[in-house]
Amino acid sequence: MAQQLSFDLPAKPAHGREDFFVSAANAQAVALIDAWDSWPARKLVLHGPPGAGKTHLTHVWSAQSSATILPAQDLARADIPALARSHVAVEDCETIAGQDAAETALFHLHNLTLAEGHSLLLTASTAPKYWNLALPDLASRMQGTPAVELDLPDDKLLTAILAKLFDDRQLTPTPDVVPYLLRRIDRSFDTARQVVALLDSAALSRKRALTRPFARDVLDNAGL
Repeated sequence: MAQQLSFDLPAKPAHGREDFFVSAANAQAVALIDAWDSWPARKLVLHGPPGAGKTHLTHVWSAQSSATILPAQDLARADIPALARSHVAVEDCETIAGQDAAETALFHLHNLTLAEGHSLLLTASTAPKYWNLALPDLASRMQGTPAVELDLPDDKLLTAILAKLFDDRQLTPTPDVVPYLLRRIDRSFDTARQVVALLDSAALSRKRALTRPFARDVLDNAGL
């Protein structure tokens, strides 16, 4: 009998507003994104640890405002005047620290976007004062931008995140898997994402149901 083929299909993250679970860890950030057209300065820095939901909220904002999204690393090659003709979101802003062309591009994008009457959303892992920007005028503008932090997840939020990660991968764990993972893994969005990917790969390769004993065996073997 021919061996059955299995296909490791990529996850399809859901980035809609209805897919973003609100808890005390992120309620302030969500409220500001929902009320984006009332930002007094027409700009906002959204910062928090990797996997905290910055990209998801950026896509929510883009859908609401028809904003363009681009990584900060693409700024040096971007058409800044064209970008400034609409709302703009720039992701991972701290990654351009010390890059003269990119910092200068962000400086001009900031000024032109606001001058055109549009809004600017900036994301980063940390608050602007920690970005180590070399261009003084850019640093002062970033540090003067209203900022909101996405906190590490509480139990309620991490439960929802794990459930969403499983759903994104079209996985159906038994009901005791998520409570077990809450007690077992680090309280980190990145860890949650890595663990779900690991369980997905193991379940696919071993053709096993995603149960608590199976999850424990996979994590034990991975040293997690």
